[in-house]
Amino acid sequence: MTTNLLRRHCLNFFSTLALSAALCMPAIGQTQDAPKLKIATNQGDILIELYPDKAPKTVANFLQYVKDKHYDGTIFHRVIPNFMIQGGGYDAQYKERSMRAPIQHEGRQAMTAGLKNQTGYLAMARTNDPHSATAQFFINTVDNAFLDPTPIPDGDPVKRFEYRGQVYENVPRENLLNALQLFGYTVFGKVTAGMDVVNKIRTTPTGMGGPFRTDVPKTPITILSITLVQ
Repeated sequence: MTTNLLRRHCLNFFSTLALSAALCMPAIGQTQDAPKLKIATNQGDILIELYPDKAPKTVANFLQYVKDKHYDGTIFHRVIPNFMIQGGGYDAQYKERSMRAPIQHEGRQAMTAGLKNQTGYLAMARTNDPHSATAQFFINTVDNAFLDPTPIPDGDPVKRFEYRGQVYENVPRENLLNALQLFGYTVFGKVTAGMDVVNKIRTTPTGMGGPFRTDVPKTPITILSITLVQ
């Protein structure tokens, strides 16, 4: 597998530095209309809920993959204890599952609605292209504020914005976003039960596996199924 293909299916951890100018957002509690799902793994069950009112395209995309049984038999192929666990793209033989077309990035919309990359929250994995998420997702195992979209002042053009010591003045909003890759990662759900299973997975020994040089569980962590329970 080429470097470019590897990059496609892993979070670009090193390209996004700690940007933590995090906004103060309200806590997200369980809502009656939030779809509830069960991720059954060979390590135990993880219950999650999704937020279609905050990331509608992302949630619809995930639910379609669930309906298609795409995730059944896939693995968590990337596990970093103090970061996240990532899966949904490969089977136990590291064969890549077929994906549908990528979806539009909704990270800023979701963050404005209160969703952030905090412990136990689910987000979509993607490449350097913010609009490239397909089926792979990850569960944050710690608070990862640097994965959130970078707050930008209101207005278009943006009158003044300072980023990493550089000052930008009167720049069209879209140009600023595209030039500086300030999109972050789209959060669309959270774990409501089974964090003990997540923590068990995140502490599993890792090493090389298939096409990946590191961070692969030595004992496969398999997603047996993801099913809608409510």
